[in-house]
Amino acid sequence: MDYRPLTPELSVAPQISAADVASIAAKGFRSIVCHRPDGEAADQPGFDEIDRAARQAGLQAHYQPVATGGVTREQGQDFGRLFATLPKPALAYCRSGTRSTTLWALAESGRLPTREILERAAKAGYDLTPLTARLESGG
Repeated sequence: MDYRPLTPELSVAPQISAADVASIAAKGFRSIVCHRPDGEAADQPGFDEIDRAARQAGLQAHYQPVATGGVTREQGQDFGRLFATLPKPALAYCRSGTRSTTLWALAESGRLPTREILERAAKAGYDLTPLTARLESGG
């Protein structure tokens, strides 16, 4: 499984499967957030399948679907509020991990310096430089 840390408390990943959940729990994660809408692709597992596997592994799972290509400031703020309540560390996923990283970046905008947000995203393999102006203006 390919997970990429953004902070000690949050990592992001491309699409996971129910079979990955036991490994996610074994790595010490305590919660999972799905940012991929069900039915976005024919071959993706539905959130219900991930949720069942998470409960069996003793993890919390949360569904915050976000359409690709249009992450809003409000969705970033919603993720920030959700993340604040989650058992940590948490793993957030979508198709590639970019949406989850973008949501984290928008949630942190105004709290972390933009340069630090961009560096953490880049270290995880995500180029968020197109979001620089949005991050500098608070999302």
